[in-house]
Amino acid sequence: MAEKQWLPDLASSDVGGRVVYANDQLFADRRNLIRPEPSAHQTHTFGPDGKIYDGWETRRRRDQGHDHAIVRLGMPGVVRSVVIDTAHFKGNYPPFASIEAAAGEDYPVAQELPESAWTTILPKVALKGDTANVFEVSSDHRWTHVRLSIYPDGGVARLRVHGWPVADPRHLTGTIDLAAQGNGGAVVDSSDDFYSSASKLILPGNPPTTQGGWENARRRAGGNDYVLFSLAGLGRVRRAVIDTSHFLGNSPGEVQLTGLDGRDADPERPVSDHGPWLELLPRRPLRPDSVHRFRPAREAVTLVRMDVYPDGGMSRVRLLGELEPEALDQLTLRYLAALPGGHLEELLLAVPSLGSAEADELRSSRATITAVPPALRSYLLD
Repeated sequence: MAEKQWLPDLASSDVGGRVVYANDQLFADRRNLIRPEPSAHQTHTFGPDGKIYDGWETRRRRDQGHDHAIVRLGMPGVVRSVVIDTAHFKGNYPPFASIEAAAGEDYPVAQELPESAWTTILPKVALKGDTANVFEVSSDHRWTHVRLSIYPDGGVARLRVHGWPVADPRHLTGTIDLAAQGNGGAVVDSSDDFYSSASKLILPGNPPTTQGGWENARRRAGGNDYVLFSLAGLGRVRRAVIDTSHFLGNSPGEVQLTGLDGRDADPERPVSDHGPWLELLPRRPLRPDSVHRFRPAREAVTLVRMDVYPDGGMSRVRLLGELEPEALDQLTLRYLAALPGGHLEELLLAVPSLGSAEADELRSSRATITAVPPALRSYLLD
């Protein structure tokens, strides 16, 4: 199946990430680390503490030790790569950095976690100044927090934590947005992202301008534009919300939705070669700067294709519906398999009706079990 290999930034403030702690931020605010836009730079801009940087910058350290900042991921998940971007930091970037990760229930006070709660996912590496330093990460665990350590001090413009979101199954029951990134949805293909990426369509929140949505180029050669969404799992869409807010003279004229159960699709073949595609919503007119709500046909699908005619942009797409029971079970098994040992223990201790034999089986073979123990299933999903 031809897909765009796009991994979201799990830490971005756009998806709810927050820098919850930094031991020092004298020169530049820690919150800049996860702003979604690239770091900006203005020459000859100085404040009372020195040069103003769009990033996080600590004071010059005069003792032993190092500085660090802790980020609570907006979308907990499996980390595949990180970018430690030192843009514009030339004589004041840290020469080395490392990243540790932690995971737990609810919202722990991350700076008070014991050192044993942190696992190194990126050992100490050398950095270059004024550079987007990219590093691969080899970890299959689901993390909720990351800690960026810099040695000994200095400035970092942005931290990007790219990976696959792994949703807590407790938040996947009932009616949910099946296309939302945080629930496991993704944009896997689009015809044109000339002005801005279609991946923005499934971000949380409502963008304040057209820049926060998807906009393609003006189509001159016939045909139409489209976006392909991969849902969190096999599900039935009850409501489709197509939001053209802020798009006044550049919204599409019409929209159509089709769907496919792609669980058995050949990954080597283009999605368009698979079928049959089911009509979820026949072509309907769209209005500029409006929130449209439609009731699609309730077919069980894993992929939804949105065709817009002939072109144009929009702010958000919400595909509201329910996961099929088997899909919810599969996502629960994936969640359990991805939990680090400490987080798994914390969860097991919270289920008093879970038998010791079932708990031991989860500890030893949770990556291969094919059914969620009833007590745990009841705790997570009922």
